[in-house]
Amino acid sequence: MKEGWDEERMTVLPEKTTTAAMEAAEKYPDKRLLVHYIQPHYPFIIDDHGSKPFDPDQAFFKPDEAGSWNQLLTGNLRVPAEAVWQAYRDNLDRAVPHVADLLTDLNGKSVVSAGHGNMVGDRAPPFPIREWGHPRGIYTEQLVKVPWLIVPSERREIADEHPERNRSRQRTR
Repeated sequence: MKEGWDEERMTVLPEKTTTAAMEAAEKYPDKRLLVHYIQPHYPFIIDDHGSKPFDPDQAFFKPDEAGSWNQLLTGNLRVPAEAVWQAYRDNLDRAVPHVADLLTDLNGKSVVSAGHGNMVGDRAPPFPIREWGHPRGIYTEQLVKVPWLIVPSERREIADEHPERNRSRQRTR
């Protein structure tokens, strides 16, 4: 989705994701879609639509530099947890209308969820430190308990790309 990349904000904006998903649904009407919005994940979108909890020159807006979560962990970036949550809420508020537009236009059952949660200055037992982001190898409720919204609708027909391959697999079992 190179054409959807916003160089200034260093992310794909939710409206671009919705447009691409609608185009994919039109092009592949008998396929399932997995649509991944970056928001509310950082980099946080800072513009006229949201608050400005961070200086745009800070690492939250420069994914190519040392990770902002690591900078929060080490104290190199000092931002209150509430400011991080506000940026999350602003990003989510920016994305939700576009997700709703997509759900209105799609046929078939849809699920809205998240790939993971985030630690925002939370302790991760048994470690005596506060974690930020979604560090690898750590299992906490904040990281694994995610929303799961099922939007009911009539199931649409899904066509298998290679039905002959599936038939031969079933015969060999």
